[in-house]
Amino acid sequence: MASLRRAALLGTLALVSVVSASMGGVATAAPARTASPLCQVADLIPTGSSAGLGYQCAEAGELLDLPIGEVRATQPSLGYDEVYYKLGRYTLGKDEINKKFDDWCEANGQEEAASALPDARLDNPSSFTCTLPVGQETPDTIAPMKTVVIGPGGVPYLTDGHHTLTSFYETADGGPNLHLRLRVVANLSDLSPADFWARMKAEKWVWNYDVDGNEVPVEQLPSGVGLAKFQNDKYRSLTYFARDIGFTPGTIPFQEFYWGAWVRDSAEVDISGWDSNNLASYLSTVESVSRAQVAAPKDTVIDSGRTAAELGALDAWNDGKARTKGEFGKLSAPYSDDKPGKLAYALQYKMGLPR
Repeated sequence: MASLRRAALLGTLALVSVVSASMGGVATAAPARTASPLCQVADLIPTGSSAGLGYQCAEAGELLDLPIGEVRATQPSLGYDEVYYKLGRYTLGKDEINKKFDDWCEANGQEEAASALPDARLDNPSSFTCTLPVGQETPDTIAPMKTVVIGPGGVPYLTDGHHTLTSFYETADGGPNLHLRLRVVANLSDLSPADFWARMKAEKWVWNYDVDGNEVPVEQLPSGVGLAKFQNDKYRSLTYFARDIGFTPGTIPFQEFYWGAWVRDSAEVDISGWDSNNLASYLSTVESVSRAQVAAPKDTVIDSGRTAAELGALDAWNDGKARTKGEFGKLSAPYSDDKPGKLAYALQYKMGLPR
């Protein structure tokens, strides 16, 4: 049967070539696609026709279900403390429903967790439910989904979500085989590797700089997700915790990396006294960074041509709220509180790591 399908595929390809040539190369009846023309033929042949194509047939806007171990990274580092916060929340959390189910549902385009059995696991979707069923997605529920660009050979390159997917990868009920839907931003599988990376850089869909700001060859970017594959960028951690205090996270990929590079390279913030294992010191440093973000003129170029306005700098620190209120107030909550802050979870989790 496989040989018959291959023969049918070759025959159909030949027919497409003849028809295309007779029409001057324009197949007006076929829908426009960003993927290889082979996909148009594969759609016509039953069962197994697209084997070996990878994700070449995925279209822009598609919600692509795949094991998270199959994605390639487009950045060489992570802010480890963001991942430690998530892992702390998943393992030491005080939530009625474990936050990992909320995070998975949101990343899958299904809002948040609605229920979870006492022994629920991420790798057992029947053990928990999301508030929005698959197929009822809206623009608002699709917006927070993580994104991929399909590269040569049908390889999915993650452009947003390295921290989230790494957190899922590192959980006991996650790992490389955990499935998640990712939104396809573009399909560039028909480009050569050189042209693919040129386009990725032009679109700012890759962050190939190490923690010191040195350019990393794209061939040396991590082959997947997981903490061991990435460097630890402490500046990226700092700017993550400044979300909604100094800036609003938006839709620009690598937003916190731009801010992190600014903290590292500019003289706007003194972080020399920062102790990343002490809550008071960490909070003080986040406050300094976030206040500097707000103080920067909106037309200030922060990094790579991106201005403070583009990167979401707020008009007022902590969105105009007092230190004990708003996002900074939440961030300040110690682990002993009923609702610990993100920093408290990160530090509590780090205390349990091997030294």
